[in-house]
Amino acid sequence: MPAHRVAVIGDVGGHLDELRAELRRLGADAETGRLPDDLTVVQVGDLVHRGPASAAVIQLVDGYLRTQPAQWVQLVGNHEAQYLREPVFRWPERLDARSARTLRRWWADGLLRVAAWVRDDAGEEFLITHAGLTAEFWRDTLGAPRGAERAATMLNGLIGADDGADNPALFRAGSMLHRRGPVRGAGPLWACTATELLPGWLATPLPFSQVHGHDSLFDWRKRRFRVPGDLARLTVLEDEARHETTALDGGRIIGIDPCHSGEPCGRWAAWETRTRPAQAHPPAQAPPGFGGSGIE
Repeated sequence: MPAHRVAVIGDVGGHLDELRAELRRLGADAETGRLPDDLTVVQVGDLVHRGPASAAVIQLVDGYLRTQPAQWVQLVGNHEAQYLREPVFRWPERLDARSARTLRRWWADGLLRVAAWVRDDAGEEFLITHAGLTAEFWRDTLGAPRGAERAATMLNGLIGADDGADNPALFRAGSMLHRRGPVRGAGPLWACTATELLPGWLATPLPFSQVHGHDSLFDWRKRRFRVPGDLARLTVLEDEARHETTALDGGRIIGIDPCHSGEPCGRWAAWETRTRPAQAHPPAQAPPGFGGSGIE
């Protein structure tokens, strides 16, 4: 059995053409868009806003969730959360009513999740979320789970955890929203990489590696780091893909937000890995993070 490929796509931000082009690069059929059997896509959230085609992006992803649900794992970002509860920030663009209903349907049907996980063919475990799991949230809210599978299961378990209501910790915002000092327990939809995600893991060994979107510690347009030199020296940049990998005690934190604005950023790519051939993720198996399952 060949190794199974996993591609984690960063923030799309309403850019339909760029998403389609990346899916074709990954092997999607040029005419139908169908994903190849050996590929699972995990998208980290923030499908919408900024670009010109948010509604079309949602329609495209909805098609994958209906026709290839075992091969598309959709995570929630802070921009989707605007339509799942009372909005917490103003944004000049609002989704049309149909698109907003689609997001709420995904959330209600369990198609829109907080976390996924994967174990690659070298045995390294990765937790995948929108903004990353801070050391403080991992310890104080989740109780310090040691494995990525357990962490993903616990994060997804916060959906509807309080008598049917979502645990508010999921939506706990940090410095990006409040425009003040860091909130080290910021939730996995809001943690700022430079001030909330990475600093906490400097003092605490990572129990597993992570992949996230949301923001970056490197300003790709101005070509400079947003963090002190000690963190910058721990980070390797991949310019062609717009990935940043910070090596810490116990693992890696990999940022994959391409930082699209109203215009697409140009060069970018999904983060890709492979699972062990003997344990490749079959099409009928539940996607990662669903009921504690993952891609191995």
